[in-house]
Amino acid sequence: MIAIIGGSGVYDPKMLRSAKEMTVKTPYGEHSSGLVVGEFEGKKLAFLPRHGKKHTINPSNVNYRANIHALKSLGVGRIFGVNAVGSLRKEIAPGNVVFADQFIDRTYGRERTFYDEDKVCHINVSDPFCSNLRELLIKNAADLNLKFHEKGTYVVVEGPRFSTRAESALFRSWNADIIGMTLCPEAVLAREAEICFANISTVTDYDNLGDTLSIDSILKVMNENLEKVKTLLEKVIPQVPEERECACKDALKNALL
Repeated sequence: MIAIIGGSGVYDPKMLRSAKEMTVKTPYGEHSSGLVVGEFEGKKLAFLPRHGKKHTINPSNVNYRANIHALKSLGVGRIFGVNAVGSLRKEIAPGNVVFADQFIDRTYGRERTFYDEDKVCHINVSDPFCSNLRELLIKNAADLNLKFHEKGTYVVVEGPRFSTRAESALFRSWNADIIGMTLCPEAVLAREAEICFANISTVTDYDNLGDTLSIDSILKVMNENLEKVKTLLEKVIPQVPEERECACKDALKNALL
């Protein structure tokens, strides 16, 4: 099964045949919202709105462990994580798509591992995203003539507030390219669950590079970006191979103490 985690706007009821909503009991509590599961172009597909159906869960309060555990329980082997981000670079403009290849985790208030009691897990996230899924995204984004960046470092902040100008300048000095609040620990937990994970970041605004934008203007660009993401995913998903040949499926090998 393939899963898409993102805002509720990513889900299009027309995409799925035999769609049904379901919940999964997890040892970590409730996942963000009901999982919508169905079939698309011969592939089993699940949608999970990260912030709940009505975007009522702030980034710090998302139950990332329950979300990933629930998807793993359903047999999900691949996840496309869709994130709205700000740009730290003039050349990465609002409306662009970035396929992050690295992250800097600046969050501090979140449960970030499944192994916090009986075992210690030193998971390898040197390259935190599945190379095979990234290749599919890049190839199809080029075919669709999307304005995209095939690499980028995503700095993950705790939120829900936006950054000060001093913080944004600091992140730029670290060579970070985009900034958001939801990539971690989601990507790390997916790696611990041995699930392939790829990031699709959609740029909504410049982060302290000029005038401060309103929430309304950010939401306008966000909605425009969602249409691009839907088109991209509809093209990519049928091309995902049945068998996994990447290292993600064996991520726990030599990781547990």
